[in-house]
Amino acid sequence: MTTMTETSNAARFREFKMPDVGEGLTEAEILKWFVQPGDTVTDGQVVCEVETAKAAVELPIPFDGVVHELRFPEGTTVDVGQVIIAVDVAPGSGDDAPVAAAPTPEPVVEPSEPEEPKGRTPVLVGYGVAESSTKRRARKGTEAAPAAASAAIQGEMNGHGPAAVAESRPLAKPPVRKLAKDLGIDLATVTPTGEGGVITREDVHAAATPAPAPAPVQAEAAVAAPVAAPAAAPSAVTARETRIPVKGVRKAIAQAMVGSAFTAPHVTEFVTVDVTRTMKLVAELKEDKDMAGVRVNPLLIIAKALLVAIKRNPEVNAAWDEVNQEIVQKHYVNLGIAAATPRGLIVPNIKDAHEQTLPQLAASLGELVSTAREGKTSPAAMAGGTVTITNVGVFGVDTGTPILNPGESAILAVGAIKLQPWVHKGKVKPRQVTTLALSFDHRLVDGELGSKVLADVAAILEQPKRLITWA
Repeated sequence: MTTMTETSNAARFREFKMPDVGEGLTEAEILKWFVQPGDTVTDGQVVCEVETAKAAVELPIPFDGVVHELRFPEGTTVDVGQVIIAVDVAPGSGDDAPVAAAPTPEPVVEPSEPEEPKGRTPVLVGYGVAESSTKRRARKGTEAAPAAASAAIQGEMNGHGPAAVAESRPLAKPPVRKLAKDLGIDLATVTPTGEGGVITREDVHAAATPAPAPAPVQAEAAVAAPVAAPAAAPSAVTARETRIPVKGVRKAIAQAMVGSAFTAPHVTEFVTVDVTRTMKLVAELKEDKDMAGVRVNPLLIIAKALLVAIKRNPEVNAAWDEVNQEIVQKHYVNLGIAAATPRGLIVPNIKDAHEQTLPQLAASLGELVSTAREGKTSPAAMAGGTVTITNVGVFGVDTGTPILNPGESAILAVGAIKLQPWVHKGKVKPRQVTTLALSFDHRLVDGELGSKVLADVAAILEQPKRLITWA
C-alpha cells in the first residue's frame, strides 16, 4: 500500500534524463558538472557540459529546485534516456531527505572553484535562457554519516557498485585531475603528500619526472625476486605505449570513416592548376569596400568555384538511398568545410550555400571557422551536408585522397599553393600552382561526370572571370 509520505516524496523529486542533443545520437559523455548536491538551480540554468559524437553541448535544467543527487561522475558515458540528476522541487516541505553525495568523491577541504561565467546560453530548444544562480546550502556536520549511507545505498541501486569502491578513488581537486590526464598520469600510481591524503600538483609533476636509473644492487634484487616486479606498474610517461579510450568525436570519426570507406566505392581524380589569377583576385577583393569586415582567402574563391561547377553539373549533388534503392538528387547545396579542432575532425556545413553571394559566403565561412575553433559547433550545423571541401594545403601538403563524409557524393581536397615553374604563354615562368583532388561515390558519379566537375573547378581557378560568365 502506498503511503501519503511516499507519494509526497515522489512528487518532490524530479529527475532529468540525458536528452538526445543531436540527430539520433544514443549516448554522451559528461565532461563537467556545474552544480553539486545542495545547490539551488533555476529553470534554464546550465547544470553540465556533455560531449556527444559530434560536439560539446551544455545542458540546461527545465525546472527549479535544489540538487538532490548527481547520478554519474564526470567522464562517464551515459545512454540517452538515463537519469543524470535528481532535483528536490519542493525543498523544506515535509521531512527533509538527506542530500545524496556527489558521485565523484572530493577532498574534505573544499577546493576553490573559479567563478562561473554569467549569461550562459542553453543550446537546447524549449528550456529558455537563465543566468547561473548557484547557491550552496549550509551543511550540518551531523548529516555527513546519513548522506554517506544514502550515497552507498543509492549507488548500488543505480548499478554503480558499493560505496567502498568509490572511496578507493584517489583524492584530488579537479584542476589536479585535469593536469594528470593531460600528462598521462594514472592518479592511482601517485603518492599523495597533501593534507588528508590529497594529491597535489607537485605530486603529479613528481610522478611525471622519469625515475633515475636503478643501481646495480637494485637490479640484482629484481632478478632475485621476479615475481614481485609486475606489482609496480610503470609510469604512463615512461611507458613504451599509451592507451587512449576511443570515445566522443574520435569514436564518431572512426565509425564514419570505416562506414564510408567500405560502403561507397571511392574514386579520386587529380588536377594541377595555375591559380595565379585567383591569387590576384583575392588580393583585390581584400581591398574592396564591399568585402570589408569579412575574411577573404583562396578558400572563398575555391568554394564559390565548386558551387558554380555543381550548378553546371547538378547530377553530382546526390545521395544513395540503399533502403529504397534510389538516387536522391539534391536541389540545394549544403557545403561542408572540414575543420580540425582540439576535439578532433568535424565537418560543419553552410546551409543553402548555392544561394549566397560572395560577401555572404565569406561571412558564413568566417562564422563557421570561428565557431569550430571555440568548440561550439552544434550537431545541427554538422547535419545534412551534400558536398565537402577539405583544405590540406594549410599543412603544406600537396594533395590527398579524401574519404567521403557519410551520405555525401563528393569531397574536394585543396593542396598547398606554391610558386612553381610553369609554361605560361609559351614561356617558363614562376606561377602560383596548386593540386586539386576530387573523391566521389562511383555508385552515383561516373568518371565522366566527376571529371567534368573537377575540370570546371580548375578552369574557374585558372580564369576567375568564369565565376561571372558561368554563374
